Amino acid sequence: MRLFPIRGGIHPDYRKELASEQAIVVLPMPTELFIPLQQHIGAPAETLVAAGDLVKKGQMIARSQGAVSAPQHAPTSGRISAVTNAPAPHPSGLAQLTIILEADGRDEWAELPEPIADPFAATPQAIKDRVAASGIVGMGGAAFPSAVKLNLGIQLKLEILLINGAECEPYLTCDDRVMREHADEVVDGARIMAHALGAPKVVVAIEDNKPQALAAMARAASAYGNVEVIGVPVQYPMGSERHLTQAITGRETPAKKLTADLGVVVHNVATARAVRDAVRLGRPLLSRVLTVSGGAVREPKNIEVPIGTRVSELIAFCGGFNSEPSRLVNGGPMMGQPLPSLEVPVVKGTSGILALTPEEVNDAAPGPCIRCGTCVTICPCGLSPLEMAAFIRNDKLDAAARLGVQDCVSCGSCSWICPSHIPLVHYFNYAKGMLMEQNREERKIERTKTLAEEHATRIERAAAAKQAAMAAKLAAGKEKGGAAAEEKASA
Repeated sequence: MRLFPIRGGIHPDYRKELASEQAIVVLPMPTELFIPLQQHIGAPAETLVAAGDLVKKGQMIARSQGAVSAPQHAPTSGRISAVTNAPAPHPSGLAQLTIILEADGRDEWAELPEPIADPFAATPQAIKDRVAASGIVGMGGAAFPSAVKLNLGIQLKLEILLINGAECEPYLTCDDRVMREHADEVVDGARIMAHALGAPKVVVAIEDNKPQALAAMARAASAYGNVEVIGVPVQYPMGSERHLTQAITGRETPAKKLTADLGVVVHNVATARAVRDAVRLGRPLLSRVLTVSGGAVREPKNIEVPIGTRVSELIAFCGGFNSEPSRLVNGGPMMGQPLPSLEVPVVKGTSGILALTPEEVNDAAPGPCIRCGTCVTICPCGLSPLEMAAFIRNDKLDAAARLGVQDCVSCGSCSWICPSHIPLVHYFNYAKGMLMEQNREERKIERTKTLAEEHATRIERAAAAKQAAMAAKLAAGKEKGGAAAEEKASA
């Protein structure tokens, strides 16, 4: 398959060698798990348990709410000690409603749904229902409920299911190891998803700096004529679904459109594996593979971790710190978020935990923009970061919006390349959040206005109906009185 160039991009120091040769190890079950009800884009799950309840592994403990949501399941057997607010893995450190589970050490399974023995004979709806009930979300970091994306095949004609194995973020190697060690499961899950989507072709795209993963996936795909494994250039942010789609198809996703509008749906390799487990084995999403790395970590590892494990337990499992970290990051160093503390839990979208040294962070005080234009040159979305930032600094968000700030994918390339160390992506994330809030407020005002108008219309209609009824009653009374008078006169 011919590859197409993508605009801009950078080549940071990838530092993947810290963990890439570390095979996946399974973390021993913690004694206590903290399972937030909000681990995905959309509405939080609604709890089904209370303090004191006994649960088994795989049991649903919180159900999805609404069209865009995902349920939560018990990663092991034990007792619910509390349903309460607890710190979340979010830069704000704000608490959110969390189910706290005390493990009983037995790891006893609940009764699981029957495996779908032949997924390719099952209806697409049966696959989607199983994925939804299993609580699977995008495991590349976005955490969008996977069953919702599988519904796109109903709305649009799809050509390609694109499996994202690029893993372009520095340090992270969990997807690399999943592809090396579980290639058959990833390919099987991808084929099942393609069946549910009605997509005739599966393309697995992997950056060229993962030769062992490319080889393993190619072997696993060799038996299937509709599955192709392709190496793509090492160019950050190749793992962005819009840019990966462009590299594979040559088509650029228009603003405010989805890659699905171009006939391409993108899923992560770990998501494909989770779908396979849900369909073939009946198992919900209870754990995930993530990378613990960074110069401050004594023994970087790729670990299969139960959802709800506290970050402090991962660091201890990796031998602790060999120096005081300058920054803790949830995810990769480019698009990840600062961790407020080590006492927050791993969630479904956690792809990595990084503990970075001062040398790796390279913090410097921001200076004035020298208008070198480098950020414009490397922006993979073709935006003008320096102009957008200038508008945002002066609270001219509408002007930034006209320049396309909402099309920014927050890859952080502009901040990384800036010689003045200006935190450009922070400005853009702030602006996008404020514009979204303004949009919500405008929709709320418009909705309130519509409801008020509908209320006034109903009152007018009721008054008109009442007036018409009174007029009809009066007319009927007059008619009856006239008839009586006429009858009396004739008598």
